[in-house]
This record gives sequence, C-alpha cells and structure tokens, in this order.
Amino acid sequence: MSDALSHPVGRFDRQAVLTPDMRPAAIATIAALPAGLRAAVAGLSEAQLNTPYRPGGWTVHQLVHHVADSHLNGYIRLKLAVTEDRPTIKPYDQDRWAELADSSLPIDVSLSLSEALHERWTAVWRSLQPDDYARTFMHPELGPLTIDTHLHLYAWHSRHHLAHITGLRARSGW
Repeated sequence: MSDALSHPVGRFDRQAVLTPDMRPAAIATIAALPAGLRAAVAGLSEAQLNTPYRPGGWTVHQLVHHVADSHLNGYIRLKLAVTEDRPTIKPYDQDRWAELADSSLPIDVSLSLSEALHERWTAVWRSLQPDDYARTFMHPELGPLTIDTHLHLYAWHSRHHLAHITGLRARSGW
C-alpha cells in the first residue's frame, strides 16, 4: 500500500522542533477542522460514505466517527495536563472503538459533536500561557508528551484525516 494513501500529509514527527510562532497556525488548523470535515463529506451518498479511504482502511463514515472519538480524548488529555501535575492518560483501542454501536450512527452526530468540541477545545488552546506548553502528561505507550507536542499532533491529525477524505474524493472523481 502506498504511504501517500496512509499518510497523505506525511507522518507525524515527534522529534520536530516546535517554536512558539508555530502555535497559532496549529490552533487554527484544529479550529477549522469541523467546517473542513463538513465540506469534505458534503453531498456524499451512503455508498460513498461506506467506501474505505484506502484499501484496508476505514470507511469515510468510520473516519468521521474516529475523528470525534480521538479529538474527545485529545481535549480531555489537554485539560488533564493543564490542571494536574504530569497525569498519566488512558490510551484506547481505536479499532475496537470503531466497531461500537455509536460508530453506526449517522455522521452528522459526530460532525455536530466535533463542532461543539472544537469550539471548547480551541477556547482552551487560546487561553494557554507560554509556560503551559511545557507541561507534560504521561502516555503509557508513547512516554511523556508536552502540551506543545500534543497541540502539533492534533493539528497533524486534523490535516491527516481530512486529507484521507479529500484525497479519496479526488481519486474517485466525486
């Protein structure tokens, strides 16, 4: 399988040098995702929504629900990291979550959830002070992560999954 289909915006680089001047663009990317998702799925038929974005990948339908699940977790992780001293977060099995009954609901449920969630999440991001970005939380699988890395991870995640949908539409002529 082509890495371009799996990682259309490239792989996330945890070792990248992050500078304070990069934060506004990352926050803007997160803030814009709900509208971008709505636009990306606008007018798709049920058959198109049930098309995997790549061979062996999730369907567009599953992807929309996954983004809501993942970003809910990201929001909670941010709040934990801001309000607690180096909390350990709980990872989750995203593939198993994609099999749960709520992932069969219409995508508008997760699109609406993402709109409200991102409004709140963006408010927290924009309220952070420069020193807050150095705070950390412990991810049992990835090790310690700074809030700065977390911000850039979710900006990447937003671009990553949006590109899965827009790429599929472009390749399929939808």
